[in-house]
Amino acid sequence: MTLILTPSPRLRAAFRPLRVVALVYVVGIVTVMLLAPLLAPADPLAQDIANRMQAPGTNGHILGTDELGRDILSRLMYGAQVELFIALGATLFATVLGTVLGVLGAYFGGLTEVITMRVIVDVILAFPPIILALLAVTIYGPGASTLILAMGFLFAPTFARIAYGQTLTVKGLEYVEAAHVFGARNQVTLTKVVLPNIVSPLIVQFSLTIAASILLESGLSYLGLGVVPPAPSWGAMVAQGQRYMATEPTALLIPATVVVVTILAFGLLGDMLRDYFDPKSRK
Repeated sequence: MTLILTPSPRLRAAFRPLRVVALVYVVGIVTVMLLAPLLAPADPLAQDIANRMQAPGTNGHILGTDELGRDILSRLMYGAQVELFIALGATLFATVLGTVLGVLGAYFGGLTEVITMRVIVDVILAFPPIILALLAVTIYGPGASTLILAMGFLFAPTFARIAYGQTLTVKGLEYVEAAHVFGARNQVTLTKVVLPNIVSPLIVQFSLTIAASILLESGLSYLGLGVVPPAPSWGAMVAQGQRYMATEPTALLIPATVVVVTILAFGLLGDMLRDYFDPKSRK
């Protein structure tokens, strides 16, 4: 007898072909980030003025060289380390901060809700994100740590609102009431009962926020307010390539394409996670 395994409707709805391609790309870009020193064909900071602005495939440079003769492929690989490190760091910070604010505000209510959701979250939401990011970078100077903290604060309100709404829904259910009846402390109820039941939408938002973080960091680096040169950054590579768009368009198009595809891949990954964890969204 032959056993035929068929995927469940939930898996079929989540793992659509384009999303599977995006998942493979995300796994690949994370692998490149971790193994960049082993995979990069050249030193990303090594300059070779005699071979500047080489076309792709010239003199062993698969994607060509930039205006200082640096290998573009190597700079893209090391730039993946910078982009994903900042994006992951900012997203983790935003997830923790936003979840804590949202859960506490919804669970305790009263003054706690006013402080967390009205004073902190609403004040951050009142300002345009790019303005706050520019202000933080201008005051504290460009750098990875500044970007992580600034973007973490900017994206925290989104997680706070999700955690707040989910906690309001969960805290009146029977298993939370049962925890109160059995004398569980608030700390135990929040970490063991409430948080595990609101984590699914937070996971989805985590993936989407990584995409938004990459976009914001690339934009700041494009303006010269991101990662400090000569460290490779995709946004800075786009800005540098723009100067030679008329004569060597590949110097602009290659890093710009990588930025767009990476953001799209993380967005599709977020859609896949949403459909997998939330059956209602499939409709």
